[in-house]
Amino acid sequence: MKQKLLLLSFLLCSISMFSQDYFPKNDGVKTANNNYTAFTNATIYVTPTQVVNNGTLLIQNGKVVNVGSSVSIPKNATIINLEGKHIYPSFIDMYSSFGIAKPKRASGNGRSAQYHGSREGFYWNDHIMPETHGISSFKFDSKKAGELVKAGFGAVNTHMEDGIMRGTSMLVTLNETDGDETRILDQDAANHLSFRKSVASRQSYPTSIMGSMALIRQVYHDSKWYASGNSDTKDRSLEAVAKNMNLPQIIDARSAANALRADKIANEFGINYIIKGGGDEYASIDAIKRTNASFIIPIKFPAAYDVSDPYAASMVELSQMKHWNHAPTNPSVLAKNGIPFALTTAELKSTKDFKSNLMKAIKYGLDETKALEALTTVPARLLGKSNMIGSLNKGAIANFLITSGDIFNKKTTLYENWVQGNKNVVNDMNVKDIRGDYDLNIVGNTYSLKLSGELSKLKSEIKKDTLKLASKVKYKDGWLNLFYIPADEKEERFVRLTAAIGNSDNLSGNGTLASGAITKWTANKSADAKEDDTGGKDGKSGKHGENGGEGGKGGKAGKSGDDDPVLLPLTYPNNAFGFKTKPTAENLLFKNATVWTNESEGIMQNADVLVKNGRIAKVGKNLSDPSAKVIDATGKHLTSGVIDEHSHIAAASINEAGHNNSAEVTIEDVVEADDIGIYRNLSGGVTTIQILHGSANPIGGRSAIIKLKWGEDADGLLFKGAPKYIKFALGENVKQSNWNSFSRFPQTRMGVEQVFVDNFTRAREYEAEWKAYNSLSKKSKSRAKAPRYDIEMETMVEILNKERFISCHSYVQSEINMLMKVAEQFDFRIQTFTHILEGYKVADKMKEHGVGGSTFSDWWAYKYEVNDAIPYNGAIMNSVGVLTAFNSDDAEMSRRLNQEAAKAIKYGGVSEEEAWKFVTLNPAKMLQIDDKVGSIKVGKHADLVLWSDHPMSIYAKAEKTIIEGVTYFDSGRDQQLNKDIAKERNMLINMMLKAKNSGMKTQPPKKIVKEDFHCDTVEQF
Repeated sequence: MKQKLLLLSFLLCSISMFSQDYFPKNDGVKTANNNYTAFTNATIYVTPTQVVNNGTLLIQNGKVVNVGSSVSIPKNATIINLEGKHIYPSFIDMYSSFGIAKPKRASGNGRSAQYHGSREGFYWNDHIMPETHGISSFKFDSKKAGELVKAGFGAVNTHMEDGIMRGTSMLVTLNETDGDETRILDQDAANHLSFRKSVASRQSYPTSIMGSMALIRQVYHDSKWYASGNSDTKDRSLEAVAKNMNLPQIIDARSAANALRADKIANEFGINYIIKGGGDEYASIDAIKRTNASFIIPIKFPAAYDVSDPYAASMVELSQMKHWNHAPTNPSVLAKNGIPFALTTAELKSTKDFKSNLMKAIKYGLDETKALEALTTVPARLLGKSNMIGSLNKGAIANFLITSGDIFNKKTTLYENWVQGNKNVVNDMNVKDIRGDYDLNIVGNTYSLKLSGELSKLKSEIKKDTLKLASKVKYKDGWLNLFYIPADEKEERFVRLTAAIGNSDNLSGNGTLASGAITKWTANKSADAKEDDTGGKDGKSGKHGENGGEGGKGGKAGKSGDDDPVLLPLTYPNNAFGFKTKPTAENLLFKNATVWTNESEGIMQNADVLVKNGRIAKVGKNLSDPSAKVIDATGKHLTSGVIDEHSHIAAASINEAGHNNSAEVTIEDVVEADDIGIYRNLSGGVTTIQILHGSANPIGGRSAIIKLKWGEDADGLLFKGAPKYIKFALGENVKQSNWNSFSRFPQTRMGVEQVFVDNFTRAREYEAEWKAYNSLSKKSKSRAKAPRYDIEMETMVEILNKERFISCHSYVQSEINMLMKVAEQFDFRIQTFTHILEGYKVADKMKEHGVGGSTFSDWWAYKYEVNDAIPYNGAIMNSVGVLTAFNSDDAEMSRRLNQEAAKAIKYGGVSEEEAWKFVTLNPAKMLQIDDKVGSIKVGKHADLVLWSDHPMSIYAKAEKTIIEGVTYFDSGRDQQLNKDIAKERNMLINMMLKAKNSGMKTQPPKKIVKEDFHCDTVEQF
């Protein structure tokens, strides 16, 4: 009965196929081959977790017909006996640009940017190209396909790897036999995004990653608005965004930090991003796990640095060394934390490195089943194609591998990779495995012979006692040809040996001696090949313990060390000075300190401060609490933490310079929690900073107020409950005319004023338009066109409604007056003028307006517009009654703001208590967080600094810096950490030296020079 049903199925299939075959054929007969092929007696991995022993795989017309241990084989089937062999689903690479050439980079350079898009009928930004279809520029690449097939791949998801919104990818098999009409499985398989601009356009915006994030958000808002029929014009890009939302959404993040940024956008818009990571997810695994996202992980690991030169070794950061040490654990860490991921060859210099890197990941803890899932079922599921690829279930495409054994065993040989039922021979399965150790006998001499490596690229090693002889081997078509130079040969003359390979494990044949005489020779096998002798190009692989490593091409195997890799502990953050475990809040009692309260109590001598549950619990004398850790502060000074109103540390971007109004961007998107500047600031007693946008535009981006909680992730740094701020700017920078940018408005200081007036006028109109629309009844709304949601204008409305506050970069009195008048015209006030180096000229007007002045202590004459700056500026503003603070605007100065405060005493005779408030309570008031920080008062956050001396002395050191009861900096721990870092570096350097000596690939040392951002910094993005 089964045979009848099978025959009926065959006839129906044949009829269907013939009915669809409408192309004429003039180069041969038209009758198609509909025979079955049955692979019998194999161990078949239907899926990574469903294994059939001694099973049969039946295929026809490129599809799996049946699989199991008792499959009925039709009479017209070709039977292939695979006894002792394994069958696996072919791999899937779901992130590729296979067959799609990247566009050429746009010509032109210089800082005079292109501000407008170059296309009509599309979105205004050239880097938004969701209408792109990968299939439109696809050309099957036979050479690359061959490389991927040899690596075990049967299908790839390929797209145009260019731009922020890149359009759709296509799913294609690596079928070299048939054409695109057969190999293309889905011409719109997924939608692709990234944070990087298109190389084909010089359009300036965005110039930063925060600009990319804002642009993606605005596109989503615009697409929804457009899809509701609110636009009067046609936009093919926005139409494509809406259409593509039904597809899997893949975003190229390239780092753990960017993965978290992508997830932030995804959460805002209810999108499930599939995130292509960067291989460093292991260091932020808790945050990565909280995303609940699926990942695509490059199987790429950094090579050891060549640290043989001590000077060159000193250039390599500890974070680089630690990443080298831990990168191979990344897939394992993801798997152990239950994070779904697929593996990709993306970013590999050579596809040939795929297998060795995969084996290394397994060596470093990746479960083999998870590895197989990451190459088969997971990418198939993420692409929504589980019924087609990734498994050998009935009806699936016949993409499968035939191997000699367990696919993740180094001794295993990949014989064939069948793609859509077409055989691709990788290694002839009929070739006998002759690898191993032999005793070579010829003309009365005995040598040791070792054959190793891949069968297709066999390697030989011949020794006479301990002397290694030069040799070369070739093994093809059942014949072995071995050449070597005898030890007694003064000239380079070879002995040439030939043997036909038969069933015996021993070798024998004819040879030609160096003299030309013909002789017989034999080689008796003494041992089979060890697993370490069966690697590929870099295949003489030693152990990955402390004393071993992979052998390089043609090199010796590394000496065996421990079986398990030696991994140094991860820290929070995972670079120098990180915590091995995250610190926690403690109850603390400071005894006998000189306490600078910044309150009515003033400076208290021999006082105690009790910290409980992250807050200041008591301030007084003779305090006690059995739950608190007592800290003897005799002879020391205790203050509230230093607050920097104007900082640019701890951020991945500072300026979005592509627009004259960048209110749509926010520094909160680009907080960089592992910036060493955080730790350095803590060592200077700084606990809170405002990270301001730069001064590239009159209206800059929204700021981030953070606490320097070293070891927390970016979200953990944000000051909870802090008011919202934005950066404005005046002066030379915003015109960009001093950058040779002559095509952007404004070019003059008069134009700067008009930018403000125009944007606030539009914001009023925008708000009125939305109020009018929202006042309509539901029925009326259905007939009306909704206003467009504009992130930029939403921010401007917040300013008008006193929900967001301005900190304005300023120098010249005329412009300072101008902006105060603009604010008064629109019925709000400026919160803070920062820099404000001519504040002393307009201090009375500033007081009347109610604006604070956050200035430099003693900077002047460093550019033309500060020629009138004086060091008495802060003291004068303070004496007039202007709320005054000192800020840094500099990564170096920020960690010695305590000394900057003292300059107010020197220049202007400000009292010690008032001068100290310039860097503590006053900036807290400017940021409107003085109810929480800025002074030592019961109920406030326990953000404290214990100083070794008077806090404004050049001799004072911050011994402890505490935030909410957690000690984030301790001078004693810092001293020990410096010793530990030296030991850690030494360990890693030794490991790298051993890796190099064992033949592993190395890379030259690279010094990472992290640019310290300032107001005028525009990153190369």
